[in-house]
Amino acid sequence: MPNTTSASSPPHTPDGGAAANFDQLRIRADHLFRTAAECCRQHERYAHLSERDMEEVELDGAFEQVCLCDRLLGEVAAAYEKAAARAHPDGDDETWWRKANALWAASREYERRHAGCDHAGRRVSSRRSADKFGELQMEYELAASALLSLKQAVDAYRKARPDAVERPTWRV
Repeated sequence: MPNTTSASSPPHTPDGGAAANFDQLRIRADHLFRTAAECCRQHERYAHLSERDMEEVELDGAFEQVCLCDRLLGEVAAAYEKAAARAHPDGDDETWWRKANALWAASREYERRHAGCDHAGRRVSSRRSADKFGELQMEYELAASALLSLKQAVDAYRKARPDAVERPTWRV
């Protein structure tokens, strides 16, 4: 029966349902922020490590962490997209919501450019023509630009939502 309240679902109030939805959206936006920040951090770490003389196994491990962060960023961005599909906060919520949407867009663009690099890399390895190497270089430059945009979106969200802690401090 639609008019009854069960123990598993809270009663619907005129503004309570919307507030709960915005709280859930904010939680997802914060999750996207933390995932994107960690993705950027792992890319910086990998770039730093690749410039040093080290064992291949350590570099391979760092690369696996980068790949994991990239995959998780795509999954979290998709979850945020679903949560934000019908939302349009206003007032105090509008600022972080706009920054979260910019972060989502930057995440999607990064994911798209990263996939373009993978695709171009497979074409170069199979054909090895000079034109394909130029195309690969262009794809990598576009992916680097998308990563920079992602970093900027992370910084903008951090300013709008300083309570969305990036790295929690763990006590041992």
